[in-house]
Amino acid sequence: MNISEPIERLWGGRFKSGPSAALKALSRSEPSFFRLAPYDLAGSRAHAQELRRAGILGDDELQRLLAEMDRLQAQFLAGEIGPSDDDEDVHTFLERELTQRLGATGGKLRAGRSRNDQAANDLRLYLRAKARTLSHAVIDLQRALTEQASRHVHSVTAGFTHLQPAQPVVFAHHLLAHAQSIYRDIDRLADWDRRSARSPLGAAALAGSAICLHPELSAVELGYDAPCENSIDAVAARDHVAEFAFVASMLAVNLSRLSEEVILWTSRQFAWVVLDDGYATGSSIMPQKKNSDIAELTRGKAGRLIGNLGGLLATLKSLPLAYNRDLAEDKSAVFDSIDTLELVLPAMAGMIRTMRVDVDEMRRQAPLGFTLATEVADWLALRGVPFSEAHEITGALVRRCEEQGIELAQVSAATLTEVDARLDASVLAHLTLEAAVAARSGFGGTAPARVEEQIARLSAALDRQSAWADDYKGPSW
Repeated sequence: MNISEPIERLWGGRFKSGPSAALKALSRSEPSFFRLAPYDLAGSRAHAQELRRAGILGDDELQRLLAEMDRLQAQFLAGEIGPSDDDEDVHTFLERELTQRLGATGGKLRAGRSRNDQAANDLRLYLRAKARTLSHAVIDLQRALTEQASRHVHSVTAGFTHLQPAQPVVFAHHLLAHAQSIYRDIDRLADWDRRSARSPLGAAALAGSAICLHPELSAVELGYDAPCENSIDAVAARDHVAEFAFVASMLAVNLSRLSEEVILWTSRQFAWVVLDDGYATGSSIMPQKKNSDIAELTRGKAGRLIGNLGGLLATLKSLPLAYNRDLAEDKSAVFDSIDTLELVLPAMAGMIRTMRVDVDEMRRQAPLGFTLATEVADWLALRGVPFSEAHEITGALVRRCEEQGIELAQVSAATLTEVDARLDASVLAHLTLEAAVAARSGFGGTAPARVEEQIARLSAALDRQSAWADDYKGPSW
């Protein structure tokens, strides 16, 4: 082989023949992996600066490399160039392009690094950038939830346990319960980022580089907090990828739970919510149907994201240190999860923002199923009756109402005293929906005043999360 000719792969000098067609087919990166090209170029720019510090590149060579990498990236993002069938991976693709354009200068860029630290760095940079873009999409959904909640601070509905009517709540409080769980998902991304802001560049294959001796400078240039502490761990670790996959799957689970409730709310049996026509579908055979397909698709895709996490953990569980080719599976898991969330989140936000809530129907249903029973037990307890007794008395009252075919608010004073002498007509003032929700006035309760405070706190917290997502110093496209 003439070593001055452009290379087709980044290895092979000790081999007498090239790889078989079967090996090439198996070894070639999946097409989606080439999305990492801009991040690989970002790492290459930082690496070129390190090679200049090591004396391997001169000032002119460095400037030529940086300028050509900028052109290469612009052409790639514009769709003007792409990998060939012979490019094994993104690293081969980019080195081939640079070598064809710059000759020997392009080939110098490989000194002092390995595909191992390149691959680890590319994915870290990509995930750190995606943590921010996903956060913005989640925050938009959160804004939709808080906008709806603001309209329904005084809209009373039935709260459920075991999918049975339990106690009255305001609908805003129920919406905010979903918003609070999703809020923690963004917190998880920020917390994940704090642990993942370590650069693997300079680790080379596993032992560190004898040429690139200042990885802390490359780390700062790429927006990391510092380099990885251990060069073996830098190329072998994928717990940060698994953790990202967990956060993505937890977010998907929370979205699925919200979706399940939207499906219930829009059913004829509940009839609480009507979806905007732009965020619903129909039936090919039943003209009357209006289906909550966004919610159903989101619920279904949650299983896929859980599977991505499980598959990645299974791949990692028995791998020895340091790098093994099995680790190429890390990208398949998180790329699919990210792509799925980027489809789901805008659709969910639009669906929630535009849905119409039937306040009157929710109110009609709110007291059904004796949801005000706890008010009787609490009323007795506040008058010195042990709650165990209050519970029994209230149960007997509910049974009497069932026999008479009435709700608690319709009970007569005579029936109250028949059930227990400690019950009198003054309890009836507490058997209203407004009284029930107003009584839950402790921090985190469903009283409208507390819910308004919760909306204000959540809105401020979302502003802080948005500021975190905006304040990213690393490369992003």
